[in-house]
This record gives sequence, structure tokens and C-alpha cells, in this order.
Amino acid sequence: MSLPPLAIYVHVPWCIRKCPYCDFNSHASKAEDIPETDYLNRIHEDIRQDASLAQGRKAQSVFFGGGTPSLLSAEAIGQIIRWLEQYIGLHDAAEITLEANPGTVEAHRFAGFRAAGVNRLSIGVQSFNDRFLQTLGRIHSAGEAIRAIEIARQAGFDNFNIDLMHGLPEQSEAEALADLHQAVALAPRHISWYQLTIEANTEFYRHPPTLPADETLWDIQQAGQLYLAGEGFSQYEVSAYARASEQSQHNLNYWRYGDYLGFGPGAHGKYSRPLTGGGLSIIRTKKTRLPKDYLNSDRPLVRQEENIGLADRPFDYFINAFRLREAVSLRQFEQRTGVPSATLTPILTLLLTRGLISWHNDLVATTDNGYLHLNDVLSYWLE
Repeated sequence: MSLPPLAIYVHVPWCIRKCPYCDFNSHASKAEDIPETDYLNRIHEDIRQDASLAQGRKAQSVFFGGGTPSLLSAEAIGQIIRWLEQYIGLHDAAEITLEANPGTVEAHRFAGFRAAGVNRLSIGVQSFNDRFLQTLGRIHSAGEAIRAIEIARQAGFDNFNIDLMHGLPEQSEAEALADLHQAVALAPRHISWYQLTIEANTEFYRHPPTLPADETLWDIQQAGQLYLAGEGFSQYEVSAYARASEQSQHNLNYWRYGDYLGFGPGAHGKYSRPLTGGGLSIIRTKKTRLPKDYLNSDRPLVRQEENIGLADRPFDYFINAFRLREAVSLRQFEQRTGVPSATLTPILTLLLTRGLISWHNDLVATTDNGYLHLNDVLSYWLE
């Protein structure tokens, strides 16, 4: 049985400030207080420890997420890339993305990141409106965000994503569309545009802001999608829009149920392994979460490993695959889960009769109505 493609995720857990909406594994720290040397030492050990899980596959993508990875020096990012190449291997055309804060200090490091081997940036703008940036706790202004993107292009980054949020506190449809207009004017290849949600364990959860009414949120979503489509940005995933052939290869690997190795505090991973005599085991991993524990050489790097049983794999697969607008191949489902596609017949038949999916030979896709109600579609696996 052939193994799925492999990707790599590297987590950098530090931020200058914790945003009130953020529930990610991020921790406020002054740039000068980030223990870069200790972090590199543990990342090195982490990569060496898990390299065998690649099972001879080179990685097709690398994603530095956070936190704010652009707080690390270009030398540190370059060293991690070299270790990944040394111990695992990277495809010649590997997509190497780094999440970047558009603050002035980080922007001036972009040329160094490009020289270190990063070939794609994901720039966390969130809004081009200073009022909303202040509400969201961002440390940059709209002007700084625009300037950072100009600096990125001057540094040689012709491939970059702009990260935007909508449905912000008291945001109007016109204000949400103004953000999209400004983003498109900056000529990115990819835009991540997603609705603000209030997550547990955040400042917004403890002190909820006033969000737009549901009718306004719907109008924003519909108008924004129509505008992006008209500008040549196709929606290929719930919150991802790209020009032709410019989809994020790293994210596509997640949604197509590929394998990925996670390095750094709290990083998640998933890897497949053929079983003797046939079949496939699928393991999810989670690294030690808190930076102080991860950096402690007396503590284990891996906090948790979970074997995904055969009964759980269909839901685990489709909760990812149905995020994409593309059709799902049942042949690929079998290859990547080790579960016969015939076991899906009862539930797919039910979804088909209710108009939530289309099903032609090997290909299954959500209908427009099904895509609008993904939670309902997925709930059938939980009944």
C-alpha cells in the first residue's frame, strides 16, 4: 500500500502580544526574551527523533506557524530548513511558507527569510482598518501592513497569502468589502478570509464584543465571495481563495488526508504506516505543549500518540476532505484510510437522497446546499 504525501509543520509559540480572539498555542514574549538557541536545540532533537516516520518520503511542503515565526532570526529559520533537508529531505519544488506579522521589525527580516529558503509568506493582516486592528489587539497599523507587503515583494516574495478576518465587532458589509478591495489591490496569489468566531479560553470569550447580526454576517459572506470570484480568486476551501493553480499545497495536503510531521511546542502530526500482512495504521501525535516544558531536555518531546481505529477513520477523513470544493475520490479514501469504500454506501446514499452530496462513479462532492451546511453533513457520521 502506497503512503500519502508528506508535509512538515514547525510551531513557533511566541508573540509580542496575545490577541484577544486567539486560542492558538501562543505566548506573549518580548522579542529579545525569546530563547532562540534553546528552541533550536530542541527542534534539532525533535527532527532527529521523528525523521524515521517519514519512511523514505521527502516533504512536499513546510509551514512555519505560530505564534509569530517571523520573530525568529532568518539564521534560525534557515538552520531548521537545513535540518529538515538533512534528516528528512525536501522536494526540489517544496512550498516553504512562513507566517509573518506585518509589524515593522519583522518586515525588515523578509529578505533574510527569502535567502534562508522560505518561498512563500502568509501575512497576518486581519484588517486594513485601524479601528478594527485596535479592537483585535493587533500591534500593526493598516499603513504598516501595506508597507510590509511592499517590502515582501521587494525581498523577492511573489507568492504570498494575505490573512483577513470578517464579521468583526460592529463591522458593516461595506467595511468588510473595503478590506477585500485593499487586499486584492496588493496582488496576492492567495487570500485567507474567514469569519471571527469566539473561542473558549480567549479574552473575547471572557468579555464578548458586539458582533454583527446574523443577517449582516450572511450578507458579508455572500458579497465577499461574489467579489473575490469576480477578481479571479476561486474558493477552494471553506476560508481559502486563490488564483488559478495557486492553492496552498500545505493546506491541500491536510484536507486530502495526507501525512504531516509536527515539530515544536504543541505541534500536531499524523503519519501512516503499513502493517505486516496488509492494512494500515494511522497515528496522530501531539508534542509537549508549553514552551518551558518543551525546552526542558529532561521532559519528553512527545506528549501524546493516538492510533485512529478503523471505525473512526471515515469521519476523520471527511471532516477534512469535505472542506474542499473539489470532489473526493473514493479510491483515494481507501488508499489513505485502509477502509473499504463499500462501508460508506449507506451513509452516502442517505446524503445523496437528501440533496447534500452528488455521487458519480468514484467521485463524491457536497452540493452547494451541503457545503453551506457542512456540520449537518458530518453529523451523519456521529449518529
